[in-house]
Amino acid sequence: MLGDLAARCGRVTGSTARAGTSVITATVPLAELFGYATRLRSRTQGRGTFTTRATGYAPAPGAVPRGTPDR
Repeated sequence: MLGDLAARCGRVTGSTARAGTSVITATVPLAELFGYATRLRSRTQGRGTFTTRATGYAPAPGAVPRGTPDR
């Protein structure tokens, strides 16, 4: 799953083991999380879960600034 997070522009910030499971903490852009639940469940045979929490705002990588809207 670490490779999948990296492919989604994620940055892993921690990893721990709890009672035979792995808990991975990462920062991933919200736009990259669409479809992640399905992918996670298919790779973990339906046992994987994840939670999201807003941590702040940042410019999207490679974003092109837009002009001001016409009024």
